[in-house]
Amino acid sequence: MGAEDAAEKALNLLRSRLCNPTFIFRPLCDSPDSNYSKLKFIVSSSITEACNNSVLLLGPRGSGKTAVLELVIGDLLLEHPDMITVIRLNGLLHSDDNSAFKEIARQLCVEHQLLFSKMASFDDNSQFLLAMLRECGLAHKTITFVLDEFDLFTQGRQRLLYALLDAMQSISSQAVVIGVSCRLDADQLLEKRVKSRFSHRKLLFLPPSKEDLQRLVEHVLSLPMDSSLPHHYAAEFNAKLQSILVDNRFQEIIDSYWDSYPAIRHLAKFLFRAVSSLNLDLGHLSLDNFKTALPSIKRQPKMESLRDCSILELYLLVCMKRLEVKEQNSYSFSAVIKEYKTIHDSFQTSDYFGQNVCRRAFEHLLQCGLIGFTDGRAHNQGIEFRPVKLLISPSELTQGLKSYNSCPALLLKLCA
Repeated sequence: MGAEDAAEKALNLLRSRLCNPTFIFRPLCDSPDSNYSKLKFIVSSSITEACNNSVLLLGPRGSGKTAVLELVIGDLLLEHPDMITVIRLNGLLHSDDNSAFKEIARQLCVEHQLLFSKMASFDDNSQFLLAMLRECGLAHKTITFVLDEFDLFTQGRQRLLYALLDAMQSISSQAVVIGVSCRLDADQLLEKRVKSRFSHRKLLFLPPSKEDLQRLVEHVLSLPMDSSLPHHYAAEFNAKLQSILVDNRFQEIIDSYWDSYPAIRHLAKFLFRAVSSLNLDLGHLSLDNFKTALPSIKRQPKMESLRDCSILELYLLVCMKRLEVKEQNSYSFSAVIKEYKTIHDSFQTSDYFGQNVCRRAFEHLLQCGLIGFTDGRAHNQGIEFRPVKLLISPSELTQGLKSYNSCPALLLKLCA
């Protein structure tokens, strides 16, 4: 196998890995104390010991709740293919009790090859659910209810949650209710009658640490030594990768991306873009692959808006930054114009415009979202009197001015 063929095969292997959530999240499940192990024990105990369980998976978006849940369900479906049924609901779609019961009935009918009636009433669907729980329990088959956006199911009368948890008090039922939510206080939203039937098991998910992130990147991008790839090629590829991983410049790139998008699924997209730029002639990854991928995938809407601004609008933004340096947290259009006139008088700039033109530029900055009103209640006041503030950080403003093709040198000096 030629070097270019080996590189192309390695590229396809890495791309397939980065599109496979099961492969990406597997390293986070190795420890017996991991949420994967805890969740798998809770669900598997219901299957093997014919008991009922309920648990909440809580944590910020991007912390891996759904990915770990899918790993657990996938593994249990392989281990117990005829003993588990999975019903999935999402609070964004099924928070209404009537639609939730109808969707449960539909999925149960599909799973057990029964005829589903779209005209069935709320009571019909709820009775059907109870009957299916009883029949599946007698057949030692566990129904696993996955309630994504769990906190949205706590709105209203919570009849769905009560029906599920109350039915699980029966000795004949065999079910697991798994709630997934970004709200850490989701269990506190339950009514008293629902809360008394909930097991109060909670698994807290946190974003991966830097050490976890390092292991994850190494796990995803390292080539296997026992594959059909030439042994010497895989060894050289992995050695080059190790030298990149310990490079401080690589750490800065990863930290920069992670600060903006702290979610593994976004990191996988970034790594996919970096891998896709691999030079087949070179045959291995380089630091330039990651440098190139960063600006191409890291969206900066504020920076994009800056590139569409006029010189006058840039002057107004710099004036606002100078006012904030003077510890003015908010300021009116009049204060900005006063600062703009001060700059003109001090430096005798040629870029000076009248107040009406400045007002139109100010309104455009509001429309672009680069500045915003600090008080939403003063709608009856004129724009020139309402306090505003910058919605772009000083570093972003400085970086945007440097990348602006015809930015006056004075602005860069004033913004420094």
